[in-house]
Amino acid sequence: MSDDKAIAAMSFEDAIRELEQVVGALDRGDVALEESIKLYERGAALKAHCETKLKEAEEKVAQITLDSNGQPTGATPVEGL
Repeated sequence: MSDDKAIAAMSFEDAIRELEQVVGALDRGDVALEESIKLYERGAALKAHCETKLKEAEEKVAQITLDSNGQPTGATPVEGL
């Protein structure tokens, strides 16, 4: 796992892949207690990052404007992003 890689700089896909690795390691139960605690904390941070990325994507999709035929015509900027 890439502990040195800042979570905030990760793409959604990279974060979800690492989160899957963390969950797998914790599920196997083959890591020491201290390492389990570190993995859990990293997993919680990765989960929060993924949730933020998904929320941002949902807000962008919600802001796509459609014409009378339902075709996309552009996007309205989302405030705060």
